[in-house]
Amino acid sequence: MMKVARVTLSDRASAGIYEDLSGPRIEEVFAADWTGAIEWRRLLLRDERSVLEATLRRLCDEEGCALILTTGGTGPAPRDITPEATRAVLERELPGFGEIMRTRSFATVPTAILSRALAGTGIKFAGSQVDVIGDTGHDIACGKAFGARTIAVATGSWSRKQLAEHEPDFLFDDLSNVDEVRRTLGW
Repeated sequence: MMKVARVTLSDRASAGIYEDLSGPRIEEVFAADWTGAIEWRRLLLRDERSVLEATLRRLCDEEGCALILTTGGTGPAPRDITPEATRAVLERELPGFGEIMRTRSFATVPTAILSRALAGTGIKFAGSQVDVIGDTGHDIACGKAFGARTIAVATGSWSRKQLAEHEPDFLFDDLSNVDEVRRTLGW
């Protein structure tokens, strides 16, 4: 089961002045496309950079969330701090996500051009929180070197026997039976 957090940033919604509609909507849209089981963490925070930074770190480092979806606080107003707080805890920014969100939203919401939405790779994961899927012994060796769970798939130039010699945590002939793979790996 994947742990996913959705965090809404809004001074007014967090004060009870109005209902948070965007957080539940993001959850609904994501859950419709994700076929695996999800354990949701739902948070509604005021627009405070230090609070969001600490929350993002806690969700990744302590609560083991594999994905965090934020909403709110990406505009040009002084209290819109989501991009700055998010950027402060990312290892690498992935600008294409923000670009495509603005492009797609602009067609129906012209003010989307003011959004400063961004995405990135998460706050340093411990090796034990990472799955490395590979089809060579090199992939498996690299994963083992930093303590990742290793999943070998005999679909490349390495045979099942050659992969087994590298002692992966799991070994599959291929990944065609998605349900079996998810069940075996606990996804």
